[in-house]
Amino acid sequence: MEVKKQKPPGKKMLKRMSLYTKWLLSAIGGLALIGFGLSVFSEAANLKHTNAPFLRWFLLGSYSLIMINGGLCVFGQAIIFKMKMENKKLIKKVLKQRSKKTAKKLTITKLEMPKTE
Repeated sequence: MEVKKQKPPGKKMLKRMSLYTKWLLSAIGGLALIGFGLSVFSEAANLKHTNAPFLRWFLLGSYSLIMINGGLCVFGQAIIFKMKMENKKLIKKVLKQRSKKTAKKLTITKLEMPKTE
């Protein structure tokens, strides 16, 4: 019996999403993770200054840094999606301008018949 390689369940869904949706979700998610990580970081700093046990504030601080860095990565991906959207717009605009220029140049003004003897 052979085992088929299956794609993760969300892979098809991500392929079907528009760039705008991907950008919107990743931007909001990234900002939320950064904010959550910063609030947990401030709680870890507060625990350190109130002489809480080392392991407690250290683990909480490490968790907060993971959240902050994860949020920065997700937000960075949102910036990539936004740039792809802008590039798509720019390419469409340039192609439209090129098609207008070529349409003007390809007009036929005179037809010449070959001379036969």
